[in-house]
Amino acid sequence: MNSPRFPEPPPSIPPTPLAECDAAASRLSARKADWVKVSLSERIAYLEKCLSGVQAVASAWVADGCKMKGIEPGDVYEGEEWLAGPMTTLRNIRLLIDALKENGQPKLPGVSTHSSGQKIARVFPTNLQDKLMFTGFVADVWIEPGKPASQGRIYREGGGEGAVNLTLGAGNVTSIPPMDVLYKLFVENEVVILKMNPVNEHVGPKLEQAFKALIDDGYLAIVYGGVEVGAHLTTHTNVDTLHVTGSDRTYDAIVWGTDAEDVARRKAASEPVNARPFSAELGCVTPVIVVPGQWSDADLDYQARHIAGMVAQNGSFNCNAAKCVVMAKGWPLREAFLEKLRKVLKETRPRKAYYPGAQSRYEGFVAQYEQAEVLGQQAEGVVPWTFIPSVSAKKGEYALKNEAFCGVLAEVSLDVAAPAEFLKAAVDFCNDEMWGTLSCMVLIDAKTQKANKAVFEQAIADLRYGGIAVNCWAGVIYGLVVTSWGAFPGHTAQDIQSGTGVVHNSFLLDHPQKSVVQAPFRINPTPVWFADHRNLAVMGERLTSYEARPSWGGVVKIALAALKG
Repeated sequence: MNSPRFPEPPPSIPPTPLAECDAAASRLSARKADWVKVSLSERIAYLEKCLSGVQAVASAWVADGCKMKGIEPGDVYEGEEWLAGPMTTLRNIRLLIDALKENGQPKLPGVSTHSSGQKIARVFPTNLQDKLMFTGFVADVWIEPGKPASQGRIYREGGGEGAVNLTLGAGNVTSIPPMDVLYKLFVENEVVILKMNPVNEHVGPKLEQAFKALIDDGYLAIVYGGVEVGAHLTTHTNVDTLHVTGSDRTYDAIVWGTDAEDVARRKAASEPVNARPFSAELGCVTPVIVVPGQWSDADLDYQARHIAGMVAQNGSFNCNAAKCVVMAKGWPLREAFLEKLRKVLKETRPRKAYYPGAQSRYEGFVAQYEQAEVLGQQAEGVVPWTFIPSVSAKKGEYALKNEAFCGVLAEVSLDVAAPAEFLKAAVDFCNDEMWGTLSCMVLIDAKTQKANKAVFEQAIADLRYGGIAVNCWAGVIYGLVVTSWGAFPGHTAQDIQSGTGVVHNSFLLDHPQKSVVQAPFRINPTPVWFADHRNLAVMGERLTSYEARPSWGGVVKIALAALKG
């Protein structure tokens, strides 16, 4: 097989001079109290301009995203850039408009009460179009125990005195920076300096154009650069709060410093070098819990493709990419399933390892596990799909405590066989032994779920993850936007793991604990996160158009494209 050839990435953008960063921080600080007073109608007008602005730059946004990630124009994987960039951003803007038109308290499809007393807000589907486009999908936001399913606190109670937030943008998914900005502005009522990540800084000029009204009026600034610019702004006197989507190491360096001995002392004494309020989404060793059942050969094929898609999407540079398959050792179909998974990964096209450090992280995993199986193509600029079977379930195991953030998938089998026994063991294992609480996936067939209904429902209640995706990829939780996205509450600054706080949450729920999305065991047509989707580029563009201006005509166009997937 010939080595893949990747297009040249977009040209780099020079760092913003520190004096310009100072001026931006000063300008925002002077406007932070004014933003709090901006009326609902004015906010809606800003969002409408942003909606039109994102539509105007969407094609250029996607084109440069493809260059950055080594995707040729017209390639099927171009669809990933539509979906993970302008499409999700447009959906976020549109749903915020809908929320503000309801005075910050949009009507929930329903609210129920768990047997524990915990409130559960149904957030999806919200209309007939949702039901037709996502047949069989439902999504709930679980509310923190003892708290009400209240909404839109800042619009009920007023927004306080205002604050300047510094958002350190993520480098992997291009919708993360604008969506983080939208949450800080319109849900948490803070003006924002967005520092673009050097990896995907190309999207910054598009956002400057799309969000021009907010920038012109002094409520948003966008700057560029690496560690020097970030370090300057995180300690700036005019910056009140911080937000990052990235690495726990970045968080620790900002909050505790970089000298190991000093960090240990500061953590023990609870003496951070930077005590600003800090929200963060910091990744996870994301498990896929495979509940044993009586699967057909077609089921095995489908779910092997499913997990492979969870690994390969965006080259596996996702904080919710599948990183560890958790299985029952006594499941008679275990070996047959793993063989099918190996086959699919071997056939999955190689992707450019565009994210910095991928090769060294990969080598770290391979050095730890002599049983590592290289299944994908090895070539310059590529980290091959690699499977590590039979990883130990012991406490502190390397693959359970380190996020690969490249195309590595581990497998752990627990010494159980029956579905009910496995569900209980898998929940305890993932909660207690796996690093991070951002998201997880559960695969369970309808017959097994029905036969173990009480145990399954208790498992969902007990899983300590901010996002739980049943029979779908956790990227759906990210992309729906009506769901909350962030770590399970409870991490401390000393042990931040997956972070603290949430974003998205377009129903403006005041106290979200976790979001749960449930889908059919086999989704039809082919889901957009499957690596072998044949019509993804068309799907991406049509879904983007639909999210900007939903219509029945748009639904028909999407359906026709989906049937070719």
